[in-house]
Amino acid sequence: MKVALIGYGKMGKAIEKTVLDRGHQVVSIIDVDNRDDFQSETFRQADVAIEFSAPAAAFDNYMACFAANVPVVAGTTGWLERMGEVKAICEKEGKTFFYASNYSIGVNLFFAVNRYLARLMNDFPAYDAHLSETHHIHKLDAPSGTAITLAEDLIAQIDRKTQWTLRETGDPADLVIRAIREDEVPGTHEIVYDSEVDYIRIEHHAKSRAGFALGATLAAEFTAGKKGFLGMNDLLHPENGISSAVEQLNK
Repeated sequence: MKVALIGYGKMGKAIEKTVLDRGHQVVSIIDVDNRDDFQSETFRQADVAIEFSAPAAAFDNYMACFAANVPVVAGTTGWLERMGEVKAICEKEGKTFFYASNYSIGVNLFFAVNRYLARLMNDFPAYDAHLSETHHIHKLDAPSGTAITLAEDLIAQIDRKTQWTLRETGDPADLVIRAIREDEVPGTHEIVYDSEVDYIRIEHHAKSRAGFALGATLAAEFTAGKKGFLGMNDLLHPENGISSAVEQLNK
């Protein structure tokens, strides 16, 4: 598989290593100083582009990929107000776009645990829900895309919560997200259900960027040759190889 990388920071370099380790080629690397390469023949030869850049650049990067007819695996968050435009282009023009708020297989299992626990907790109003996320100081958006997914999934299951917020409002219907930027933390997400007598806590800690890089590479392998708007539910569906994806974590 021929891969183009868009964004060559720490995440881009981690993905490059994983792509090469899995026997693929990196045929193009585009960063802030060589955006003209979107028009290059080398970029157009890529089977898929993996994009981890910055929120302000993400949408334009996707349009450049679509113009070159290169499928996209998108890892940037903080631009989601334009997601409807991307979905419409995929539908009307037959473009290919894979999006996940988090590419870690472990985080996507954590999403499932969060939804299940939230369904249980809907019947126990004595427990108030709180959410926190901690990332490295270089992360530009807050809250993280992962935190938003966790919050929206929780709100969908718990009737007493109606929206998420980044600040304390005193309204029990609000789900407060604490967004912390600290050192070089790859990513930590925590959900707490607190009552007067006890609390329940679930959390996911990323040890490094390797899990995200592997997930993005698996998504690229899945996306190459497909059409339409895709996501982790497509990749992790049993018939699409969730067992294979999980096995990669033990290699």
